[in-house]
Parts: sequence; structure tokens; C-alpha cells
Amino acid sequence: NGINDTGMADRMQQFAQIFLDRLLNACRAIEIICIDGKAERGTVQENGRSPDIVSAYSFNTGITLATEACQEKSNEIKAVPILLDKIDIAGKVVTADAMSMQKDIIDKIRKKGGDFLIELKANQPSLRYGVEDRLAGHTPVYSYSEDPVLAHGRIETRTYRIYDGLDIIADKEKWGGNMTIIEYESSTVKKSTGIHTSEKRLYVSSMPADTPKPGTIVRNHWSIESMHWGLDYNLQQDNIKRKSIRAARNLDTIQRIVYSV
Repeated sequence: NGINDTGMADRMQQFAQIFLDRLLNACRAIEIICIDGKAERGTVQENGRSPDIVSAYSFNTGITLATEACQEKSNEIKAVPILLDKIDIAGKVVTADAMSMQKDIIDKIRKKGGDFLIELKANQPSLRYGVEDRLAGHTPVYSYSEDPVLAHGRIETRTYRIYDGLDIIADKEKWGGNMTIIEYESSTVKKSTGIHTSEKRLYVSSMPADTPKPGTIVRNHWSIESMHWGLDYNLQQDNIKRKSIRAARNLDTIQRIVYSV
């Protein structure tokens, strides 16, 4: 609790950068930077909420690049632009959940020379429902299905349909440039019972529509959720009780360094 938590997080970022450059040179692939928040459930504030830490995670290297703390989940929208200012995203792809589907966040990613792929949900109601209504009348620019995958007792088939967003998004001028819509559909059969379920998700991207790459990046984003699970399962983060927000963030920083190593 006596360590400056912001200074500690900055040192983690410097530490990570040393290894990041070497690993990226070795993998020679476009870097995917996943952004998401994680509640520090071992600490509860006076308002009954757990502090939230938003992080940028490199899918290619398995390294947390930088973090930004916010006290309430709603403040994640304000924390993401600050986090983006800490890292280099030029020529890279930033992925995030629906909370980051905000004009100022997209504008910042474009300004810094990056691409984005962000989930689209009802927090942007006019955009979400407008896209849903118009998809039925459009043919995808590109579509493909992956081979069925057996995992956790389920057989899952994933289908991706990629559309030119400029033909679908009504207020496209608001979002400042090229937009691509990715429709992700998962069809799952539970092996033991034969019960069939399906799920659809929508994503918005600045990447070209005539490529299968966005579908792969949709799956890449889930790696940050796996990393969060690893912090809880392997390093017991949520089970460690901390009285102060500073102590919570310092422990989080140390554990992210351990997990990256």
C-alpha cells in the first residue's frame, strides 16, 4: 500500500516493452491489442463496488502492455482513451467489447493510425437496431464457416458474414470513415443430449470487408478474457482481500508481470 500505484504500473509498461519488441519481430504478424476491464473483487469500496482496471493486452505475445484504473464500471468509457494514449497502436488492430463503441474512442484509434474491431450491442441502440434491420436486405461481401470444433462436450460451428458498413450504417458520417459489419453466428450441439443452440453477435470494424481476417480477430479478442481467468484461477486474484484501491492495483500490476513472464 506504500507504493505509488501509478508509478508501479508505468514501470510494468516499461518492463513489458523490452520483451514486446523482440517477440513481435519474431512472430512477424500484425499485432492485435485487446482492451477490456476487470473488477478487483477482492476489494470492495464504500459504495459497495469493486474497483475496475482496464488493460491493453497483446494477443500475439501474451503480455499486458498497460493498465488504467477506474473506480466504477461506468468510468471504463473514460479510462479507455487514457489507456490508448499510453501505447503505440499505429498499424495495429484494437479490439474491445461494446462499452468501447464510443465516437471519441474510435476517433482516437483512427487518429493514432490503428484499426479497430468492437462488438456492437444495445448501448448504441440506433446503430445496433438500424444495422440489424438493414442486414436482411444485403448480401455479405464475404462469408465463410469454420470446420466444426469439439470442446467441453459440445460441437460448435462458427459462421462469419462480412458486410460493407457504408451501405448499412445510416449515420456513417458520425463515425468518421470506412466501416465494416461482421455478423458472427455460433451453432452448438451438446454431445450428450443433442440439444442445439445458436447465438449471433455483431461487430463493427475499420478493416476492409473483402477479407476473412476480421473473423479471426473476433476470436483473438477472447484471449484477454482467458488472461483474466488465469489471474483468478492460477494466481487467485479475486480471493486475495485488499483494503485499499492502491494495494489492489499494485497487486494486480505484479500479478500481470508474473502472468506475462
